[in-house]
Amino acid sequence: MAEEQTYAAAGVSLATADAIVERLRAAVASTTTAAVAGAFGSFAGLFAIDERRLLAASTDSVGSKLVLGRRAGRLRWCGADLAAHCINDVLTTGAEPLFFLDYVAANTIDAEQVAELVEGAAEVCRAVGCAILGGETAELPGIYREDEIDFCGTCVGVVERERLIDGSRIEAGDLVLGFASAGIHANGFSLVRRLVGDGEIDADLLLPPTRLYLDEVRALGARADVRGLAHVTGGGIAGNLARVLPNGLGAVVDPSSWERPPVFAWLAEQGVSEDELRRVFNIGIGYCAVVPAADTRPGDVVIGQVEPGEGVRWLD
Repeated sequence: MAEEQTYAAAGVSLATADAIVERLRAAVASTTTAAVAGAFGSFAGLFAIDERRLLAASTDSVGSKLVLGRRAGRLRWCGADLAAHCINDVLTTGAEPLFFLDYVAANTIDAEQVAELVEGAAEVCRAVGCAILGGETAELPGIYREDEIDFCGTCVGVVERERLIDGSRIEAGDLVLGFASAGIHANGFSLVRRLVGDGEIDADLLLPPTRLYLDEVRALGARADVRGLAHVTGGGIAGNLARVLPNGLGAVVDPSSWERPPVFAWLAEQGVSEDELRRVFNIGIGYCAVVPAADTRPGDVVIGQVEPGEGVRWLD
């Protein structure tokens, strides 16, 4: 049996990330104005532009997936990752994406690499009518390692207050629907890089870009009362679904209710335990929606149910 591999051993601590968020909470709260809506720590921040509408905004990066993406010649896929990730976050509020901004930084700028990243992001943005307004390209020797590149972005969308999805209307007995992921998406790659080492990269297995869930969410919203949406990123299904559940409510998730892409079997073969897979990766579900049981239809992938309590537990 292979040696057990963990995210922490690869140099990333989810506990440290949680602690940093808690420390930042007071600083962020001190800047609150009358126009700020919603709670700190949501997938997207909310800001009122008038009595009727809210802006929803989210910032993220591709992270260390870029290391493997560059080596495998898949930086365009990484550009698509960034745009889809940020749009998916904004979408959790029910917002429609308006515009996107990007930031590229490297020790030494390679124009071809920058073009690949931005073109990948543009492909996703064009598909949903989200304008790229501009961004920043920075050459920062001494901060970034030679040959590596960083790609970050911000998406802003708009939602009417009466259409806002924030989880507050979720009730015990509601069902959790799951939307399939394309694979790992863009989280957990510090561990993946450790497993790959200097070996050959199977790009089709490891690097498919983050799926964009806008069409699925729009279609669901047209026929169901969508009460909560969660983008499954760092922290896995349990960590992200819990973010949209009101106080006093938890959920139970059945991990046998969907099929996993082959990459998660590969991770297990490399020594990543089932507990670590669930804690770090999306394990095949990239997005969750919470709806009343009466609003489900044949073909919906029901992965769990809301129940009294706190947090998310697994049905094993």
